[in-house]
Amino acid sequence: MKLNRIKLDKEGLPVFVQVITAKVKDRDGVDADRQRWEKELMPGADGFLGSTGGITSDGQMVIAARFESEEAARRNSDRTEQGEFWSRMESHLDGEASFFETSHLSESGGGGSDDAGFVQVMKGKVNDIEAAKRLDARMDKEMPDQRKDVLGSVTAYEDDGNFYTFIYFTSLEEARRGEKEMTENPPAVMGEWAALMDGEMTFYDLEEPWLTTK
Repeated sequence: MKLNRIKLDKEGLPVFVQVITAKVKDRDGVDADRQRWEKELMPGADGFLGSTGGITSDGQMVIAARFESEEAARRNSDRTEQGEFWSRMESHLDGEASFFETSHLSESGGGGSDDAGFVQVMKGKVNDIEAAKRLDARMDKEMPDQRKDVLGSVTAYEDDGNFYTFIYFTSLEEARRGEKEMTENPPAVMGEWAALMDGEMTFYDLEEPWLTTK
């Protein structure tokens, strides 16, 4: 099966990603405005490439919006209609949203896919970005048959090691089954991953992910 892969470059240049996180108080309001944005505002969002997002069962929203450049993201933010949209969106949130922006991206297992039935987001910090990327490459080679439920992943890094990783799964059920098997028989590489972590990770399970490519 040919997957709808998410591209992390535009004409050879890395894309720019904005990760937005917030606590939601009105899920229906968020979803209605999100769908309105895709229908009415997305066609005029020059340089917008797509997004991955969703709301966890406890009301945490995570959205990763992809743009062809930082300049394109700024142009979108400066649009009058975008400002009006965000004002409406903020009324559905419990507190302020947090923003994480970068062009330092890495992918493994083929990268992200709009065919995912479940997306898990991990937020954390590593003490060595290049070592983390090398470890990802090793996992690609050593574990291709152990997690057939994983379609791929994309990680967005800040220079200080803070990161968000979006892991794209075939389905929630298969992800849970694969997770259980790895917990019972953890590969050695997982211990190396733990050694790279600076502090605890936060997990966001997007059981009904929003997957959009323009």
